[in-house]
Amino acid sequence: MNILNKYFSRQLVAIFVMLMLILTGLSWMMQIMSMMKFLLKYGVDVVSFLGLTALMIPFIASIIVPFVCFIAIIFVYNKMISDNEITVMAASGLSPRQIASPALRLSALLTILNLALNIWVVPASQSLFYDTQWDMQYGMAHMKLQEGAFTEISDGLVVYVEKVAGHDLSQVMLSDMRDENTTNTIFAEKGKLVTTMRGLSLVMTNGSLQTGGKQTTTGTFETFDMDLNVVDKDGSASFRVRRVPTMQLMQIAFDAQTKKQHKMILAELCNRFLSPIMNLILAALCATILLRSSLLRRRASFAPVVAVAAMAATMAAYMSLSNTIGSLTEFVLLAFGLIILLIIIMTALSKK
Repeated sequence: MNILNKYFSRQLVAIFVMLMLILTGLSWMMQIMSMMKFLLKYGVDVVSFLGLTALMIPFIASIIVPFVCFIAIIFVYNKMISDNEITVMAASGLSPRQIASPALRLSALLTILNLALNIWVVPASQSLFYDTQWDMQYGMAHMKLQEGAFTEISDGLVVYVEKVAGHDLSQVMLSDMRDENTTNTIFAEKGKLVTTMRGLSLVMTNGSLQTGGKQTTTGTFETFDMDLNVVDKDGSASFRVRRVPTMQLMQIAFDAQTKKQHKMILAELCNRFLSPIMNLILAALCATILLRSSLLRRRASFAPVVAVAAMAATMAAYMSLSNTIGSLTEFVLLAFGLIILLIIIMTALSKK
């Protein structure tokens, strides 16, 4: 039995790793294509850009693991059914549960790994991803000023700097024409780039300001703070539950500000705690359908199709329920429902 388990496990692991690398790589390439604007619009260097997109890999992996596990199991077991290896094993006295044990052990291991990904790795990587993305768009990484040259920061906002030393600037001229009705021209001896919650700001000292419009106004200042970008980094528009640490997410689930936000948090909690269980459910479902069809001598070609259809129906039902729950009671009921479904499938697999 140990020899058979190793034989099954080697093939399952080999197929799983190969499919995981291929599908993760394809998903990563699609992510790269969708974020090409960072290379074209913001002038981000290639290494930083690839590093940014690589932060999405843990999230991609957490989503596709159950599907890759299912595909690996259906590929290996269907091949062995076609080669009559499963029939020989059953004739030698092995039960469907024993034949399926390598697939169930692999899915149990992946459930633990997927749970760890969802609870710790994905929130940390997503937080770093959004912070890095924001900095590339609005922070210091976005700002590349050249000495003795006019730099257009955004439409209607131009800066001229005589000397740049890190974030410290000398002899600054700024022209702000973002408002069609009002234009601002600012001259300052010194300036300093600072990052605020609203984006990048330029703090200037010892200068003059000229405001044009229906009337022209001039004046001098000792200190003047100019917002170069107006972005609400932590506002509700940018609230992303994937970046929130799990313990903090569980705490704010009790005092969410809006009903929509509450449902969004509960859906994310389902994704983190309940989605990994789908590894076990899909693996057991696939093994049950394939092995039962084989042992009933109804193996032919319909069993993989039935398994895929059952997987699609199960995932569709789970995703629909997880995205519509509106209370912690419904969350608990969904968790119990998944456990009961797993027990039913395992019972069907264990029957002689």
